[in-house]
Amino acid sequence: MNEERLDAIMRLPKLELHLHFEGAAPPAFIRGLAKEKKIDLSKIFRPDGSYDYRDFWHFLEVYEAATSVLKTPEDFARLCTAILEESAANDVVYCETFLSPDFCGGGDVHAWKEYLHAIREAADAAERAHGITLRGIVTPIRHFGPDKAKRAARCAAETAGDWIVGLGMGGDEKMGKQRDFAWSFDCAREAGLRLTSHAGEWQGPKEVREAVEDLGVERIGHGVRAIEDLALVDLLAEREITLEVCPGSNVFLGVFPSLSEHPIDELRKRGVKVTVSTDDPPFFHTTMRREYVNLAKTFGWDQDIFAAVHRDTLNAAFCDAATRDALAKKLELT
Repeated sequence: MNEERLDAIMRLPKLELHLHFEGAAPPAFIRGLAKEKKIDLSKIFRPDGSYDYRDFWHFLEVYEAATSVLKTPEDFARLCTAILEESAANDVVYCETFLSPDFCGGGDVHAWKEYLHAIREAADAAERAHGITLRGIVTPIRHFGPDKAKRAARCAAETAGDWIVGLGMGGDEKMGKQRDFAWSFDCAREAGLRLTSHAGEWQGPKEVREAVEDLGVERIGHGVRAIEDLALVDLLAEREITLEVCPGSNVFLGVFPSLSEHPIDELRKRGVKVTVSTDDPPFFHTTMRREYVNLAKTFGWDQDIFAAVHRDTLNAAFCDAATRDALAKKLELT
């Protein structure tokens, strides 16, 4: 594929469904905020200023340490502005981000509403300035346990609407079972929220099947290890369960040894609806532009394939119909 075609693909308008809000925090932003608050976070950065961690579980510790400087609604509003400026620079026109009430008010509904108000104001300003639309997915943290997940679900239910559009569990897949969090997902479903859950990144296909069958989700965060069970792949295709795939993240963390060995293209060819996201981009040294270029180079994805992925992504987005119609026009999918 020549450079002109690669450049055109890199600059395509993009949709992102799997972005962790705090995990998208630019290192410079966190360092600056830590300096303002006189908090020493030097141990979580490398000499070049990037985040420093050994493996996925150490990454979770560094992630939570970085998050610890985000104390107030204003901090989260400033972070929202920084994230959306970066996303817009990568031609993202719509993004769904995972937000945890555990980090925004400690699971207290009243405090959560204050944080959410600040984040929404910043998001609205970014939409006016950059043309990027943001929506929120409330995120229970799996390794915090089912009881805290219930508090997060109550926060989600209390603020469900046109901006908080879903519930999606993140965190360490090796802690507990998907079904342990069924109450939280039932609570969110009753509030009209759409459902997704991380599965099939660090645990195998069984985890993906349990998220689908025990929680009734319509999307899976990652889900890529479903490729180890072709009957499950067929089930995902038949039920039109969409995978929020983060190829760069998976390779960086060693889920797959290289992008050429990543199953995103095979899953797509087998009829599974796949989308493309960055997960925690500054942690994994990626951007949406880089993801697109790497997929084009590795698998020969051209503009027609990206257009098909865009259609599947837009159909899987948790936004309302008016927002979806407006995005279809931006993406020239009408």
